[in-house]
Amino acid sequence: MLLREDGDAIVCIGQASHAWLSGQLARAWGGAAAPVQPFEEVCLAAEQHDVGMAEWDLAPALNPDTGRPRSFMEMELAVHLTLWRAAPARLLTQSRYAALLVALHGTILYGRSELTTMDPARAEPIAAFLAEGRGVVAALREALGASEEEVARNGKLVFAWDWLSLALCLGWDEGETPPVPLADGDGRLRYVPVDGGATLDPWPFAVPELRVRCEGRRLEGRFDDEAAMHAALESARPERLELTLRRTGGPASPPPPDP
Repeated sequence: MLLREDGDAIVCIGQASHAWLSGQLARAWGGAAAPVQPFEEVCLAAEQHDVGMAEWDLAPALNPDTGRPRSFMEMELAVHLTLWRAAPARLLTQSRYAALLVALHGTILYGRSELTTMDPARAEPIAAFLAEGRGVVAALREALGASEEEVARNGKLVFAWDWLSLALCLGWDEGETPPVPLADGDGRLRYVPVDGGATLDPWPFAVPELRVRCEGRRLEGRFDDEAAMHAALESARPERLELTLRRTGGPASPPPPDP
């Protein structure tokens, strides 16, 4: 779950909704970016990269330190690893290629861990997860006959879309995306937040301007009891977050009409 500050409240954005926004980015990709191939499978992976979290987000754990739901960055390690282990299998009956990229995404996320300097109680389960996940990736890649280069390229795409979606949903400060395949080789996109969205340079989309959206629930107050928090979350007011991406230096656009 993503927690977006909104005055004294928060907008709770499910991981699956954040991933939906990633899919919208994927389907508009073009411009200075390298083509997406195979298109449908890679876009599906972007849309479903957090499929393992969907059920957990319906009844998230309470963070006793904040009185709010635990965000994805506050989840207990064992829970997070268990959900990620289950994620690729949830896609196998849709697309083995998408399942491959979801498995790869999990290994990319945890592969950034500095295991040698980490407490062994944390490092050992992460190492076991990485070994298992990389085995899943290798088996699916071999079964599909996909090259390592192609799969690595598409893994970078899903990772960059994930980063951009998080930046938009959580209102991150100005920064650069992870390396992403562009038409002339890997590069980074400069992300600059503005009112109602952000600008990017170089421009990676096939359209001159891109409006994206996701959904969440506006949660008021803080809680000592998890059941009470779940009840409040279930009855919380739905929120639709609509954001616009434009080329850096491009003209501003009017805000979208009220729903």
